[in-house]
Amino acid sequence: MFRHGPRNLITDVDGLLVGNADDQRLKSGVTVVVCEEPAIASYQILGGAPGTRETDLLEPHNSVQAINAVVLSGGSAFGLDAASGVQAALREQGIGFKVGGYRVPIVPSAILFDLRNGGGKDWGRYPPYRELGHDAVQAVGRDFSIGTAGAGTGALSAGLKGGLGSASVVLDNGITIGALAAVNPIGSVTVGRSRHFWAAPFEIGNEFGGLGYPSPMPDNARKVLLKIRDRNATGNTTIAVIATDAVLTKADAKRLAIAAHDGFVRAIWPTHTPADGDLVFALATGRSGKTVELDDAIDLYAAAGATMARAIARGVHAATAADGDLFPVWSSRP
Repeated sequence: MFRHGPRNLITDVDGLLVGNADDQRLKSGVTVVVCEEPAIASYQILGGAPGTRETDLLEPHNSVQAINAVVLSGGSAFGLDAASGVQAALREQGIGFKVGGYRVPIVPSAILFDLRNGGGKDWGRYPPYRELGHDAVQAVGRDFSIGTAGAGTGALSAGLKGGLGSASVVLDNGITIGALAAVNPIGSVTVGRSRHFWAAPFEIGNEFGGLGYPSPMPDNARKVLLKIRDRNATGNTTIAVIATDAVLTKADAKRLAIAAHDGFVRAIWPTHTPADGDLVFALATGRSGKTVELDDAIDLYAAAGATMARAIARGVHAATAADGDLFPVWSSRP
């Protein structure tokens, strides 16, 4: 039987810290995952509308093997500024790769679209994301808030507020896997308009309500429910991190990111659309000292998808109401 780690957060993976910074009036924010030591990393994009920075270096055939942090941010393309703030904060702490006598923090990032969510975006000449990124680094720790926090502050799904979710699992061989997701899809995370999550088969305990699947299935379970359906139905995106303390190569990390996208499919319907920029970063800290053979790898990748599905559901389940919200929170659904 799967069990989650002590926090049921991505920080159950040894070697990772997470910090959030957000602005409730803006209805947006930033989440940063900081690696205590440089971590092997890769990524996979399956959505049709991504927004990213420093992702090409994560391909297995490129030179940089390990990174210092990853950033998830709201703000659409404006949110890419958050990585500059994270870089500045890490550099102030002496963190980064030494290159030609200089220290350069390696900080890939991805953004979601939360501009049309009822928040005030009148920020003047420069958007606030660089400072939010810097603030998020100051807030890092092993415990952090989920729901309406960080990059999930202004997230929306089809008919419900989205949010920031996280989950973990400890495998029988002692390897830990953790997931973190800022959940802002065009699709739905619940079965029809019910309270039941598509991710229900993977739930551990009652971490997102313990409701299982509805029986019988509602008549609208097969209906494609979208956040918005018109020619402007762009700007959504679920962005996420999957992490493990196993010893992986960069190519293994790429495969881990691919496998974690299975969690999107099990938790959101529809997903990976032309209107979503769905992306997963993968991190391997190696802190367990455990390598992965083929049999263990299959279990590892299966657990990555299941843990990601749980993190997505937990993000929506934990969302809280705020003034000016366009959509209700899950806890208010009858």
